[in-house]
Amino acid sequence: MQSTITQPAFKWDFTWLYVTGNKAPFALLLFFPFSSKTYGNVLVLDGVIQCTERDEFAYQEMIANLPLCSHPGPKKVLIIGGGDGGVLREVVKHPLVESAVLCEIDEDVIEVSKKYLPGMAKGFFSPKITLHVGDGFEFMKKNQDAFDIIITDSSDPVGPAESLFKESYYQLMKAALRSGGILCSQGECQWLHLQLIKEMQTFCKTLFPVVDYAYSTIPTYPSGQIGFMLCSKNPETNFREPVKALTKDEMESMNLKYYNPDIHKASFILPEFARKVLGEA
Repeated sequence: MQSTITQPAFKWDFTWLYVTGNKAPFALLLFFPFSSKTYGNVLVLDGVIQCTERDEFAYQEMIANLPLCSHPGPKKVLIIGGGDGGVLREVVKHPLVESAVLCEIDEDVIEVSKKYLPGMAKGFFSPKITLHVGDGFEFMKKNQDAFDIIITDSSDPVGPAESLFKESYYQLMKAALRSGGILCSQGECQWLHLQLIKEMQTFCKTLFPVVDYAYSTIPTYPSGQIGFMLCSKNPETNFREPVKALTKDEMESMNLKYYNPDIHKASFILPEFARKVLGEA
């Protein structure tokens, strides 16, 4: 089915590729802005763009490598959400990662991503991974003191995903982390959700000795940015200085397009309006 979306200066013609039923209402769209190669396949969940083939790497590489390169030995990794496979793809590339568990509640997301987003879903075929289809809360309750890194790749804090931005969820992650463990969660946008970010930062500081906020630029996300909340159980962690600075050879072998040691450091430098608010949290 052909459809058209018109925005100022843009006219997007697209084809619906797949629509699920009521269990998990989302659709995959193939957009054609100016040419069929501009954005490629686009994953839409409840009417909100989650990723596009054109710019997904800017998010996936940062949410994975910010925590991985801040930990001296990230051997065991847990990913909550991330059924499109993008974060998993980046995690299993990391030279120090030995195993990764992906916990996704909706198997439909995984299967559709394998079909329509093969470049992102390739991580599902790594021998390092274990796939668990189920609720992340329940999984962590049963797997405490188990992981070096926990990454939460969630949608926006609306509906079921709202619970992933609450203190109780961060308490569960803390319990599931090993000594010295690090977590990194999708942390919303400083332009649109600054008060929410401050609230999250405030309760995180009651749970972890080190808390910080970074961001990445992704053109197809609202305002063109998305942030990451990072917390460490190790009081010596300095997120702004990667303990593992990837070499050029390592970055090439990992096929990185966005992340590098310099952008790792720069991602924590916030505009003044955000720095004033978060610096006071």
